[in-house]
Amino acid sequence: MAEAGNGKPSTAVASGYLPFEKPIIEMEEKIAELKAMASIQNISMDDEIRRVTEKANRLRDEIYSKLTTWQKVQLARHPKRPFTLDYIQGMADKFMELHGDRAFADDPAIIGGFMTMEGRRMMVIGHQKGRNTKENIFRNFGMPHPEGYRKALRLMKLAEKFRIPVVTLIDTPGAYPGIGAEERGQAEAIARNLREMAALEVPILAIVIGEGGSGGALALGVGDRILMLEFAIYSVISPEGCAAILWRDQAKAKEAAEALRVTSDDLYTLGVIDKIIREPDGGAHRNPEAMAAELKRVIYEELEYLARYDSETLKERRRHKYAKIGYFREDSA
Repeated sequence: MAEAGNGKPSTAVASGYLPFEKPIIEMEEKIAELKAMASIQNISMDDEIRRVTEKANRLRDEIYSKLTTWQKVQLARHPKRPFTLDYIQGMADKFMELHGDRAFADDPAIIGGFMTMEGRRMMVIGHQKGRNTKENIFRNFGMPHPEGYRKALRLMKLAEKFRIPVVTLIDTPGAYPGIGAEERGQAEAIARNLREMAALEVPILAIVIGEGGSGGALALGVGDRILMLEFAIYSVISPEGCAAILWRDQAKAKEAAEALRVTSDDLYTLGVIDKIIREPDGGAHRNPEAMAAELKRVIYEELEYLARYDSETLKERRRHKYAKIGYFREDSA
């Protein structure tokens, strides 16, 4: 994936797994070899397979219980991590994608449309990255232009008209910082989304599923409830961008990640998010089906909760929610 504004590749390795995942991958390959050998030679190797499997599970639990902040950043950018369309496919009974901002163009970096899930209708809007070079060029690496945010707002207003809730799935390095995007009003488009979402008269459920980068994420992030997947990240700037500004050295991205408090555990402790959605063992990319099933359960549960509030109560609760985020302290000289 590209990093907003600097064009740097993500930390995910090209082979599809991250450096700290290598011992787990090696154990899983050994299990696959034992199963193949047992099949070819028509012999029972159940005891050996069980022993190696138990060892692999212990190793995975040990590694994932001690992940550093930087390793969680890497997981949030994992090349095999499920994207918005993957989750929609795993959750929806029906989905009808809608296109265009009715002003300039359709932005493939943001997708959205009507979705039916277990009989409940909703408007789902999310960032969309690509799996390969061709897809990433088409999706602009998940970095929206102004028309993407204006499309998102158009769909939110459509949801408001039909009195159905809005669910946003956030996964972007940030809004696209190109000259054309700035000429077409990138900052204005993001600011308008913040204002309009704050006053929307239907429930809004915002979920960070991968990278939650800067205003590009926040433009879909004003919700009645804000949730994060366990290994997602959410921050005002990328660690690389922060390191480049503070130290003029992107090599200090690890230190920046620690200082920024980007993880779900950090943000839950700080009161920025309302809930952490736990991922399958090894992360969402290891079992996308199970992750989609859990996300589906949580979305249904959260929308049931929000359905009890009328529009005026929703708006008032939003106002109080964001007013109490953050604090400051004055120390005497």
